[in-house]
Amino acid sequence: MQDWLPSAICLLLLAGLASASSEAGPPMSFELRSSAFRDGQEIPQRYTCDGEDVSPPLSWGAPPAGTRSLALVVDDPDAPDPEAPRMTWVHWVVYGLPPAAGSLPEGVREQDLPDGARFGRNDWKRAAYGGPCPPIGRHRYYHKLYALDRTVDASGPLTKAQLEQAMQDHVLARSELVGTYRRGQRD
Repeated sequence: MQDWLPSAICLLLLAGLASASSEAGPPMSFELRSSAFRDGQEIPQRYTCDGEDVSPPLSWGAPPAGTRSLALVVDDPDAPDPEAPRMTWVHWVVYGLPPAAGSLPEGVREQDLPDGARFGRNDWKRAAYGGPCPPIGRHRYYHKLYALDRTVDASGPLTKAQLEQAMQDHVLARSELVGTYRRGQRD
């Protein structure tokens, strides 16, 4: 037997173990992100009432085991004035997303959603996305994704409050992405 053979076999085994562990890698976190803006950063005008008012692209990692559906809520707790907020304005409600969805493309329409997914009703009384449109100051827009241990059945578009009631005691995980926006003069 050659002198180098045992060393070569050991190196091949070690390389195989390293390769196997790097292929598996750490489990993807259930992190919500957008290619249009980073957490805490400004939402580009394109996704607001001052632009095309289309939904931003969103993506997320694998939800936890046992997830049966996903729900998304986008709201603004700074309405109408961040210096004196009086309400949380709901911009978008989506529910019934399959656990394997992984993303929503820019400008997604309800008819483009995966089977079983639906738009809920926002505070403009529409089952649609309504982008940032703050009357005064810089507002924060919370994009909240929920992993649920059940599917949400509804005969019509749910409001955020109705969705939250349906989700009660069924949330396995939550992920959040916050963007900001101010109309007119920038800070």
